[in-house]
Amino acid sequence: MSVPVVIPDGIRADVETLWRYHDLGHELRPCDVGIGLGSHDLGVAVVATRLFHEGLFPWIAFTGANAPTTVERFPRGEAVHYREYAVEHGVPAEAILVEPRATNTAENLDYSRRLLAERRIQVRSVLLMSRPYQQRRAYATCRLMWPEVDVACASNPLGLDEYVRGIGDVRRVVDMLVGDTQRIEVYAERGFAIRQEVPGEVRAAFDRLVAEGYTSRLI
Repeated sequence: MSVPVVIPDGIRADVETLWRYHDLGHELRPCDVGIGLGSHDLGVAVVATRLFHEGLFPWIAFTGANAPTTVERFPRGEAVHYREYAVEHGVPAEAILVEPRATNTAENLDYSRRLLAERRIQVRSVLLMSRPYQQRRAYATCRLMWPEVDVACASNPLGLDEYVRGIGDVRRVVDMLVGDTQRIEVYAERGFAIRQEVPGEVRAAFDRLVAEGYTSRLI
């Protein structure tokens, strides 16, 4: 049986609301390092490679081990597969650092920061690259854990429908969107990230999607 790749009309407006909320729309600027956060989305490596070639940073740090959602797609680890993609597409191997242990966003940042310090790379600004709906959470985590750096966020610039087709599974994308929305508040309450406003329309869209059963990524 094929997996649906078209967002149902009944939930489209709510999915679009969450999608827009997590896209920070940061203006991209040159940074000391680009950090690609591991996930199931190869688009992280795609955007990192493109922005490196555009001269936005001289170093890329790819970070990520595996999660249940990535082990089949990236059996050698998220960061390792990202590096392979970047090298295959013209990024010099010596410009890439690989952090292969992190299993969450906080570890992505902590381990990457340590690796960069070990390499004596001075970091005053970072460009965090993630799947589109991880931008807001990555930013909030970085602002708490690494407050001394100037941080911007970016993702592979795909529209929602194009992104869903690329992943190949509507439910997976919506479940992840709902899960990341919940984590904005929960992680701030637990001291893992700075607090951010959750507008009423975002909260209402989240509640309706939860009621529709998109709950597999809830904490």
